[in-house]
Amino acid sequence: MGTAIVANAGAALPLTAPGLRLAYRAVWALSALLLVTLLAARTAHWARHGDQARRQLLDPAVAPFYGCLSMALLAVGGGTLAVGKDVIGTPAALAADAVLWTAGTLVGLAAAAGIPYLMVVRHRIAEGSASPVWLLPLVAPMVSAALGPALVPHLPAGQWREAMLLACYAMFGMSLLATVLVLPLVLSRLFHHGPLPLALTPTLFLVLGPLGQSTTAVSNLGDAAPGVVIPSYVHAMGAFAVLYGVPVFGFALLWLAIAVAMVIRAVRNGMGFAMTWWGFTFPIGTCVTGAAGLARHTGLAAFDWLAVGLYAVLVTAVAVAGTRTAHGLLRGRLLCA
Repeated sequence: MGTAIVANAGAALPLTAPGLRLAYRAVWALSALLLVTLLAARTAHWARHGDQARRQLLDPAVAPFYGCLSMALLAVGGGTLAVGKDVIGTPAALAADAVLWTAGTLVGLAAAAGIPYLMVVRHRIAEGSASPVWLLPLVAPMVSAALGPALVPHLPAGQWREAMLLACYAMFGMSLLATVLVLPLVLSRLFHHGPLPLALTPTLFLVLGPLGQSTTAVSNLGDAAPGVVIPSYVHAMGAFAVLYGVPVFGFALLWLAIAVAMVIRAVRNGMGFAMTWWGFTFPIGTCVTGAAGLARHTGLAAFDWLAVGLYAVLVTAVAVAGTRTAHGLLRGRLLCA
């Protein structure tokens, strides 16, 4: 998901420089290859070490990461339709996106309900241990809501399209309200117990995920509304994309400033590389697509420039995290028990 968002966010930008589209295709192909590799590895792990896999579900520090499976499927599927169609053709890209979106949505809904259930009945969570990682399973339906509108025009006209559009709004609502409930717990933990451990500091960027993704979702849903719902609803959905998106994006920028300050503090205190550095990637990518969506609906060039600036940050973050991950794998450090 951290790699696919580079292609997805790039396709949403108003940039037309030569070679950019080719670069997006290369990144999309890499993300698809990584997805297939990791799905195969994870399947083998469940088949050969099912007891360990089940123990991970009962670990409150690991279980929320099952939300990433959903977002990986959705991100690669969305990239296939947005960018991969240049390589494999529109019919194949549409079929792949439909399969991946459906699978990702089902997994995301299961994680959004199942992980909180396990946290209540099976996990033993210490007071003051709330973490931004708890947002991972909750934001997965928001990714479905943001990428589902691309499939709306390909459905039969009438009930099918309207049902898809409103289902995406429903997933937008369930993810948003769940985030509103959990985010205060994260803030309370920070206010009462101080900064996160150094290695976990990058997870503060995960809060940007539901903020940027929800802004993207309302923009994409507003774009898909014409011809699907009655004109008065179309106008309301377009207005909602601005009236919701601008304030929430403002809060996202505020949180980005706080998170950057916390990361700088952690680096000064000796924070080294960890896989949590991938938390810098996908959330920033959702802010890129959110800003691009606001640019479409408001016509303000400022949002275009903001999207381009954030995209530069995203590319840098993915390059650093990817390089350090490859280096750690080659050295064997990331595979140590």
